[in-house]
Amino acid sequence: MKTTPQTVLKFIVGAAIATAVLFLVWYFSSIVVYILVSAVLAVMGRPLVKRLSDLHIRGWRVPRWLAALVTLVVIWAIFAACFSLFVPLVFNKINQFAHVDFTAVMSSISEPVARAQHDLQRLFALPESTFSLSEELTTAMRQIIDLDSLNRLFSSVIGVVVSSVIAIFSISFITFFFLKEEGLFYAMVTAVFPEHYHENITRALDSVTLLLGRYFTGILTESLLLMIAVSLVMMAFGMTTADAAFIGLIMGVMNVVPYAGPLIGGILSVLVGIVTPIEGMPVGHTVLVIVCTLLVIKGMDDFILQPTLYSKRVKAHPLEVFLVILIAGSLAGILGMLLAIPSYTVLRVFAKEFFSQFSLVRKLTEKI
Repeated sequence: MKTTPQTVLKFIVGAAIATAVLFLVWYFSSIVVYILVSAVLAVMGRPLVKRLSDLHIRGWRVPRWLAALVTLVVIWAIFAACFSLFVPLVFNKINQFAHVDFTAVMSSISEPVARAQHDLQRLFALPESTFSLSEELTTAMRQIIDLDSLNRLFSSVIGVVVSSVIAIFSISFITFFFLKEEGLFYAMVTAVFPEHYHENITRALDSVTLLLGRYFTGILTESLLLMIAVSLVMMAFGMTTADAAFIGLIMGVMNVVPYAGPLIGGILSVLVGIVTPIEGMPVGHTVLVIVCTLLVIKGMDDFILQPTLYSKRVKAHPLEVFLVILIAGSLAGILGMLLAIPSYTVLRVFAKEFFSQFSLVRKLTEKI
């Protein structure tokens, strides 16, 4: 398509509007997150609302507000059940870390640490008197698992709980009305734009809902399967159910963050294996079991599940997705990597609706 002054002006105006919208989204980010989470919950609960609304009990039809309220209660009951299963594991493990005997832990891994120190000294020509791997590991572990750190963690947990109460109330209130009044979210978004753009906005929202629904469903399924697989394999090697479930939970939760998440989860899992090794098995063998298990299972996940999830589900090339995640991670760290794919999906969909006259946009959105 030939570039004209009108198309350039349209692009500049569109870019200015997009910049203003992004600034407002950033400035009111917490409110935007509440609205988006509520919209996702409303999409999840809409089939139940429709089913309940169609019920007739002795000639009395269930009102939509009641169907929306029941659906909201069911959604939170499911989340509460999940938390009731895993929160005790986390707090028990934190309490266990608070009473770690570092002397006993370091003595249990003294032999492999000594071999590693000998190899490092030979590789880097380090004098024996100036470097002690055992002391370095002890210092690092004390910094990670000391009483002050745990107290700060509990303090931050209290702050998170307070913030969570506010978030839960806000999300519940918004979700109720999204469930009660179908199309309310679309109406809120389209109201921001001029009327002649409403059709484009509606089409974009339809595409975004479909793609993000596929993405979030896929990543939750992937994390659940990974959590179950890791837990079962750890239990098969003789690890206690609590420790195996905790490691599975860590890997499942951290798997939500692309690339960096599994690495962090693996380090935490190894730390769990050092502090509480498998009964009857040396610490070194426990760490080897954990590392090999995670490498095999995560490798299968990376080569089988993730290509389908990160590329086909959001209809983008794998290299394209990888570069987007790297850029987002460089700009905003872990949070950026977590939000990279959903944000990029939204931008691609809206770019297709409003800037399809540009060849780069057509190339990036041809699969949508």
